[in-house]
Amino acid sequence: MRRSCRPLAYVALVACVPALLSGCGQRLEPPGQRGELLVAVRQTPAYYEQTDGAAKGFDHDLVELFARDLGLPTRFVVARDNVDLLRLVKQGRVHFAAAVALAADPELRYSTVLRESGQLIVQHAEAPPANDLNALAGKRIEALAGSPQIAALQAMGDGNPPFVIAARDDINEIELLERVASHKSELAATDTTHYKIAINFFPQVEEAQELQGRVRLAWAFAADGDIQLYAQVQKFIQRIRADGTLERVHDRYFGHIHRINSEGVADFLDRVARVLPRFRGEFIAAQEVTGIDWRLLAALAYQESRWDPLATSPTGVRGMMMLTEDTADQLKVKNRLDARQSIRAGARYLAELIEQVPATVKEPDRTWLALAAYNLGQGHMNGARAIAAGLKRDANSWYEMKQVLPLLSRQKYYERLKSGRGRGGEAVIMVENVRTFQDILARYEPAHQGRDYTPPMFSIPPMYERSDSGTATLPLPF
Repeated sequence: MRRSCRPLAYVALVACVPALLSGCGQRLEPPGQRGELLVAVRQTPAYYEQTDGAAKGFDHDLVELFARDLGLPTRFVVARDNVDLLRLVKQGRVHFAAAVALAADPELRYSTVLRESGQLIVQHAEAPPANDLNALAGKRIEALAGSPQIAALQAMGDGNPPFVIAARDDINEIELLERVASHKSELAATDTTHYKIAINFFPQVEEAQELQGRVRLAWAFAADGDIQLYAQVQKFIQRIRADGTLERVHDRYFGHIHRINSEGVADFLDRVARVLPRFRGEFIAAQEVTGIDWRLLAALAYQESRWDPLATSPTGVRGMMMLTEDTADQLKVKNRLDARQSIRAGARYLAELIEQVPATVKEPDRTWLALAAYNLGQGHMNGARAIAAGLKRDANSWYEMKQVLPLLSRQKYYERLKSGRGRGGEAVIMVENVRTFQDILARYEPAHQGRDYTPPMFSIPPMYERSDSGTATLPLPF
C-alpha cells in the first residue's frame, strides 16, 4: 500500500496524512483536546456536497450544529465510498462518520437514526418492465460498493439471485442513475431519496421494483471509541428532535423534491438547452445589479412564464417575470413584454422583498419567504405572519410558514386580515417548484463568478476528481 502524504488541501483515503491525524495507527484525541471535530462523509447530493466553493447537505448542517454546541470548528474528510467511510471510523482517523446505513457490525456503534428511506431497482423508461424476479433473470444490476442495496440484491431469490450484481466504487448515487438514463447501464439499485433527487435531472429513469428493507441512516462511531462524545451526540439528537430542528433541516433538503412530474422535468431540461442560452446574459446582468444568484432568478422566471417574454395571465400580470401593472410602474418598467426590462425589474423586486423580510430570518428561509411574497404580495405575507403568531408558529421559518400560508384561503382566518383572502397554497407550490428548478440549474450551470464569465456547455459536471492511483481525492472545505 502506498504510504506517501498528500498536500494539506487534500485527504487521500489510502494515505497517511500527519497534518490531519494524530499519526498513522493512532486514534484521535477527543475533539476538545484536538481543538476541532473531524468527521468523515461521502460526497453525495443528499447528505454532503461541495458546490460553488461551499459545502451543504442534510448531515453537513447537522454536524455543524453539533460542532457549534461543542464550541469547535468542523473539518470534513471526504471518503470515496461506503467502504472507505467505515474504514476511517474503524481505524480511529475521524471522530465519527455521517450518513452511515445501519448494519450488523461489532466494530461500530451507531447514533439514534436520523433519516430513513426505501430501496428500489430503477430502469430506463423505454426498457421492457423489470417488475418481478423473472424479468431480472440474466441481467446486470449496478449498485454502490458497500451500500445496503448490495445486501438487498443478494437476498433476492432466497439468497440465490438470478442476475449479476456489479458493485461500483468509482461513482456516486447520481452518476449511478445517470448511467441508466444514458443507456450505459440497464438496471441500478439505489435508495428512494437519491432516486427522487435524480429524476429531477434524469426524467427518463423510472422505478422498476421495490427492494426489501429500509435504509436507516445514522452517525457511526468506533465501538471502542470516545464514549463521552457518543453520549453528547445522543443528547444532541434528542434535543433537535424535540425542538423541531431536525424536521426543519430535513425540510430544507428534502421538502421540495419530487413535486414536479417527469414530464415537467423533461420539458424544463429541454428549455434549458434550447431557450435559456438566449436569456442567460440578462439573468447574469440582473445578478450583478442585485446580488441574487442568476440561477435562482432564472428558476423564478421559468416558474412564472416558462421563459416566455410575451406571457400574459388572465389576471393581467405579464412578461418574463410576470409583473403586475402596479409593480411595473413602481419599478419604472416601460414595457413588461421586453425580456431585459422584465428580468431586471423582477430581480429588483425580489431583492426589495428579501430586504423587507425581518432581520431575524436567516437564509435560506429569508429568500424562500420573499419568493412567497413575490407570488402573494407583501400584504398577504404580513397577514400570514399574523396568523402564524396567533397559532404560536414560527413566522421566521419557511418550514412553519408553508403550513400556515394555505390558511389564507380559509374564511375563519382571512376575514380578520386587512389583505383579505389569499392563495397561500399556490404560493407554497410556487416556492417549492422554484427550489427544484434552482437545484437542477445549480447542477448544470456554474455560479457566475464575475464579468469574465463564460457560458458552459450543457453537460453534467464531474462530482469528483480521480488521482493517478485511482483514489478519489477532494479538497477539504475548510
